[in-house]
Amino acid sequence: MATEKDDAQTDEENTSAPIKKSKKNLYLIIGIIVLALAGGVVAYLLLAGGKGSAHESQKVEKKETKTALVALDSFVLNLAEQGRFLKVTMQFELADATSQPLVTNKMPQLRDAIITLMSSKSAESVSSPEGKLQLKDELLLRANQTMGNEPFKNLYFTEFVMQ
Repeated sequence: MATEKDDAQTDEENTSAPIKKSKKNLYLIIGIIVLALAGGVVAYLLLAGGKGSAHESQKVEKKETKTALVALDSFVLNLAEQGRFLKVTMQFELADATSQPLVTNKMPQLRDAIITLMSSKSAESVSSPEGKLQLKDELLLRANQTMGNEPFKNLYFTEFVMQ
């Protein structure tokens, strides 16, 4: 009978050791899962919260700032090719209407930058729709460089005639 008790005690000790190890492993796995979920929730809140607040602030900015259009007089230019002319009229859209006095004051510099850029183009390069889009991008970039602090948001051709 003593041996049966000893055997029962050793069996009990042997089974309790793996149970303690498996409980520790189980707690470790549950802890890792909880940490991973908490990290995911925090990351989601930071990323989604940042986008939401930025999006809301953009809506507020759009409501507060009014854009304005500045019409330029027509340009009649010689293109880079001999005997080719371009007549173009355009309007710049200002990102903020308060920068209109700056544009008015720097109109000669703006017109000079436009004339210099457009007269270097060939008729072939500006005749296609892609060429016109590229010209708009270049003109917008050059105009914003001339003015400083990027007052222009967009550029619209209102007349575009080549001969």
